[in-house]
Amino acid sequence: MKKTAFLFLAAIVLSGCGQKKAEKLRLEGISCTGENRFSCTFDGVKHDFIVDMPDNTKNSPLVVLLHGYGDSAEGFRNGIHFEEKANPLGYAVVYVTGASSARDNTSASGWNSPAAPNDNKDTEFLTALAEYLQKEYSLDKDRTYAAGFSNGACMMHTLAKKADGTYSAFACAAGYMQPNIWDKRKGSDVSFFQLTGENDDFVPKESDGTAENNPAPSIEKVIEYRKSSINADTSDSCEVGNGSVLSKYENSETHRQVWELTVKDGGHSWYSEKYNGFDATELILDFFETQK
Repeated sequence: MKKTAFLFLAAIVLSGCGQKKAEKLRLEGISCTGENRFSCTFDGVKHDFIVDMPDNTKNSPLVVLLHGYGDSAEGFRNGIHFEEKANPLGYAVVYVTGASSARDNTSASGWNSPAAPNDNKDTEFLTALAEYLQKEYSLDKDRTYAAGFSNGACMMHTLAKKADGTYSAFACAAGYMQPNIWDKRKGSDVSFFQLTGENDDFVPKESDGTAENNPAPSIEKVIEYRKSSINADTSDSCEVGNGSVLSKYENSETHRQVWELTVKDGGHSWYSEKYNGFDATELILDFFETQK
């Protein structure tokens, strides 16, 4: 009996010794393709990224920006020029291009979509990219943030769940939480800023009935989840722009915050001073500034 038990234990030990720990994926083939422009591969998938750095990068905060479906780092940068207001404040900024679906290489560039939430390893890639930039430019590891628009905004909720050890605050402009993230939600001690247009049908809302037949959770439920996750105990609200309402919730001990902006008559866009009476970039930077 003892001999049998010994042999069984030995088999388990030998089996464990034969198993190699999965090697952490890293960025590969990083090359400069132009001024501040780079390309790399991750898990065999090619990505481009553009870096805009302040004069001094040591201990600078980092903002990673994700475009909407079908766009690119170059197109997103040309559309919002986040770096023009972020760099003078000391922020490092990187625009990143997504990839076609691994299941359909004819599809446009994007991020893990509701249709294929477990497609490319976007979370792992964006984690590896942030860690690479932190080391390469001596950035502040405790102040690594992400912001996205539309499909890139949806990715904010994914990163908040799966990469909260790397990213500590997120801004989601015109995006929603994917059902697979909602169904597996847990406490999430991160700061989060949600910007939603009243007339944006892309984001499911109880206020206009668009959440009724949508498998994704309503943005109202998501905000309640975010508030409860940080145990918010203070709140404040104010009007910005052309009648938009900005609500702020905070945990007075940890200083984690949840901001919610409901954009008056807002559609599916990166909100601007010209059309909405405020600049989304400025508000997002205001939000990140509170994380210091």
